[in-house]
Amino acid sequence: MTKYAQNIENSIRDFLFKEGLLKEKIIVPDLKFGFQFTFPLFTESSEEKGQLMVIYQPLNKNFLIISIATQISEYHTDILMNSSDKKNQFFIDIKKIILLKNLFFRLDIDNDCYEISDQIFIDPDKPLSKNGFYKTIRKLYNVQVYCNLLLMEYCAEKLDPEEIKKMQGIDTNIGSNLYI
Repeated sequence: MTKYAQNIENSIRDFLFKEGLLKEKIIVPDLKFGFQFTFPLFTESSEEKGQLMVIYQPLNKNFLIISIATQISEYHTDILMNSSDKKNQFFIDIKKIILLKNLFFRLDIDNDCYEISDQIFIDPDKPLSKNGFYKTIRKLYNVQVYCNLLLMEYCAEKLDPEEIKKMQGIDTNIGSNLYI
């Protein structure tokens, strides 16, 4: 095993810690290692919160999995269920965007949740690129935000504007600048 392969866990921990994203280590027997983190990072005074994500390396595998899961609220599920095929169509539409972005997914329509993930293959002779690592995280996050916006569209006729503003993690302003 090369020094890069041995240090992958430390590199990822450092990437997440230095950016203030690291939440906790995941200790599961069938994982070589795993971390839970929040992305993006908002200031403590901000009302906005990042999305919980995980990264892990399965035992005896040469790749990392980065994943973000979403549980649709009962409030939104009730709105989707009030229309004949709205819920099924919503899940079909999110499946399309996830496939278009070349990502992996798990849909659980019966339990109103879905998970979006991607894999990064580890080259034992090269260090993991911090830039490539964060591009994958941003891609997953952006697709998840798109799915949230799609959910808002599906529920728009039943939501009042104040309820939309209260929805955590969704910026109803035009644009998506993390630095302002």
